Amino acid sequence: MHKQEVTIYDVAREAKVSMATVSRVVNGNNNVRKETRDRVMKVINRLHYQPNAVAQGLASKRTTTVGLIVPDLTNLYFAELSKGIDDIALLYKYNIIMTSIENRLMKEDQAIQSLLNKQVDGVIYMSNRLPREAAEAFKRTDTPVVLAGTKDNREEFPSVTIDYKKADTEAFNLMYNDGKKNLALVIGDPKAVVNDENRIPAYKQFMKEHNLGAGHVYTGIKDHSDGYNIYSQLVKDGIDGVVVTRDITAVGILNSAMDAGKKIPEDLEIVTASATQIASVVCPALTAIRQPLYDMGAVAMRMLTKLMNSEKVDNIHMELPYELLKKQSTLNH
Repeated sequence: MHKQEVTIYDVAREAKVSMATVSRVVNGNNNVRKETRDRVMKVINRLHYQPNAVAQGLASKRTTTVGLIVPDLTNLYFAELSKGIDDIALLYKYNIIMTSIENRLMKEDQAIQSLLNKQVDGVIYMSNRLPREAAEAFKRTDTPVVLAGTKDNREEFPSVTIDYKKADTEAFNLMYNDGKKNLALVIGDPKAVVNDENRIPAYKQFMKEHNLGAGHVYTGIKDHSDGYNIYSQLVKDGIDGVVVTRDITAVGILNSAMDAGKKIPEDLEIVTASATQIASVVCPALTAIRQPLYDMGAVAMRMLTKLMNSEKVDNIHMELPYELLKKQSTLNH
């Protein structure tokens, strides 16, 4: 039998007050006598009444709800980002509605519009790219948006990231100083702003400055099997050092190389650009660019709370410090 939902009307009837009084108590309005507030709270607890955030927002124009847009719920990179977001949301008493935009039946802009229709007070967008359709969907509303772990080449939205160009350049320099000269870049989506306008230009600039030729950029490499299968092409191209944007892909390359009887890092050095737990549990452990994922999520959520409350934000495009963790997949560790 379906359990009937307790409504604000039920609470008002049991407490013998108006629905407006119950609403004021729920919203923390001080304009209620203590005896009345206590009586209402006692009924709320007894009936296990859960105020509907959207319904509350009808009067206050606030829902205390934040939309979180994630491309892939199984990706540890976004999972670690989300933890920082969730902790700050909890601290500032915001609810979170999460939606995944990868492998959906509806288009991304439709998914975003569906989320905005839920009257969220703000949105945190986590993805490797921000399509024009998504940007347009955001701009049609006054809802504040913060990008976490991604960039917008038009810089229309606040963002929290790292300096991807500097980080990748440091990784290539590490391998170059180890004597590796045929370096490559392995990425997923070549159109992602992080890749198209940061990582690929940084790689090409490094190769040019060190007279290492045009180099090799391998695109569309998104999971373990892609990484495993691309290794044979790396061998054909004589690659001896590689930066890989996804750690699961880097593990695929690592496993394929070891299955082929190659030595890591002597025959091939590998650096992953997204140091989640996977990078440290494989053997040999992967040298990695450690992005402060939890902090990036937390800072993005704190920035959003300020924007939602029309508070001043000094820097809307924040780059947090990263760290190059040298492990067993490079010689200089």
